[in-house]
Amino acid sequence: MGLGAGTVLGHAATATGAPDRRAQLGAQLDGLEVRELREGGRLFLLVVRRGLRPPARVPLLVLLHGLGETGDEQMGAWAWLERYGLASAWQRLERPPIVRTSKRGEWSDARLAEVNAELAARPFRGLAMVCPFMPKLAPHEMPAYAAWLERVVARARAEVPIISPEVDSTYLCGCSLGAYVSLEVMARTPHVFGAWGGVQTAIGAWAAPGYAKRLSTAFGGKARPLFVETSSLDHYRKSSEALHAAFEREGMPATKRVSTGPHDQPWLREVGTLEALLWFDRLSYARAARAADAGAPTPPG
Repeated sequence: MGLGAGTVLGHAATATGAPDRRAQLGAQLDGLEVRELREGGRLFLLVVRRGLRPPARVPLLVLLHGLGETGDEQMGAWAWLERYGLASAWQRLERPPIVRTSKRGEWSDARLAEVNAELAARPFRGLAMVCPFMPKLAPHEMPAYAAWLERVVARARAEVPIISPEVDSTYLCGCSLGAYVSLEVMARTPHVFGAWGGVQTAIGAWAAPGYAKRLSTAFGGKARPLFVETSSLDHYRKSSEALHAAFEREGMPATKRVSTGPHDQPWLREVGTLEALLWFDRLSYARAARAADAGAPTPPG
C-alpha cells in the first residue's frame, strides 16, 4: 500500500492465490496496491494508489458486484478488477485522452470529447476502493449485510489512515444486482455513505418511487449526490430512468448517463465503469469548490 502493508499483501496473496490474478491483470495494476482482507470471515479487496502518504486524504468508494459472482467469494471480490474493468478504467483516466478500445460504439463522439475536456481541465485524482464479496441475499439478510459493510468501511480506514473519515467522502456504488443491494444498504446507512451510484440497476420500474422515497427519508429530505447509469440496450434501462425521475420528484437531483450498449461486461469495461469512476472522482472537486465558495479550508478527501 506504500504504507507498510507490503508484507501483509504478500502473505494474503499466497494464501488465496491472488498472485495469479494480479499477474493476469498485469499493467492494469500499475501504480495500484491491492489487499485481500477479511472482516467477520468474509472477503473484501482494498485498492489504493501506491505510495500515498499523509497529509493526503482520499475518498473511499465501495463497489458491489452483480449476480454472476454471488456464488464464489474470490470471483465476487475480484469482479470489478477482473471482469468489470476497474483497473483499466483507472489507467485510462490517469493517462488521458480516453480513446475507444471497442468497435461496438459505446462512446459517442460528443461524450468522448466532453470527458477528455473535463480531464484536461481537472485531472483524475483517484479514490481508495473497496470491493467486497456479496452473496445472493434474501430481503431479511439486508440489515446484516449493511452492518457488515459499515464494519468494512471502518476496517478500511484503520488499514489505510489516509482514507477520509468523513461521510461526505464515503461513497457506495453497485452494478446490476449490486445496485439493488446498494439501494437497500444506502437506505439503512445514511450515516456511513454520503453519495450513491447505480450502474444498470436491477430493480423493477415499479419499485423506483419507493426507493426514492426511502432515500429521501434516510437523508432527512436533504439532497445528496446520486448517479444513475444505464445503456441503450440494458434490460433495466426503463427501471434506471424511472429511478432517476423518482429521485427528481423527491427533490434529489441526480446525474443520469445513458450510453450505447447492452447489459454485459464488455460494456462495463469500455464505458460503464469508467463513467462511474469519473463521476465519483469529480465529487472531491465539487466539495473543494463548495468550501472555497464558503471561504472555508478545502475539506480532506
